[in-house]
Amino acid sequence: MQSPLQPDAWRTNHVGHWLRLALERFDARVQGLMASHPAVPLGLANLAARGQIGAAHIHITRHLELQGTRLTALAARAGMTKQAMATLVSQCEAWGMVERSDDPADARARRICFTAAGLAWVQAYQDAVAQAHLELEQAVGSEVATVIALGLEAYAGQ
Repeated sequence: MQSPLQPDAWRTNHVGHWLRLALERFDARVQGLMASHPAVPLGLANLAARGQIGAAHIHITRHLELQGTRLTALAARAGMTKQAMATLVSQCEAWGMVERSDDPADARARRICFTAAGLAWVQAYQDAVAQAHLELEQAVGSEVATVIALGLEAYAGQ
């Protein structure tokens, strides 16, 4: 039941709101750790430190297979339009993170692949996610962090 003094409290007092804030905090921490990771090439580290590599660019890091992925599949995995993903890929290509190459399975298609700098970025991402997860465990306790992870996995899988 809502308090008559706060009739709109429901707008920010629900699990979706807390999930969004937690995701923003987690992603910001991951990006900060990546900006200072010693394996990240200096150019990418500078872009990350200035906030020019954002959450949208992380979609490529999360969804691009190490052996390469077609643009259409990459966009579908990230839940984005092909046009929006093409823009992100072009930016990442200009930064030296990815490159486009012929798809050996289909001469008409192109695949997006990580460059050596991109693979270093992926390693930094893996390390940063592990560190941010450890910090989450330290903040809320390992049991609570485990329950959060299991609950979110179950909810997302429905």
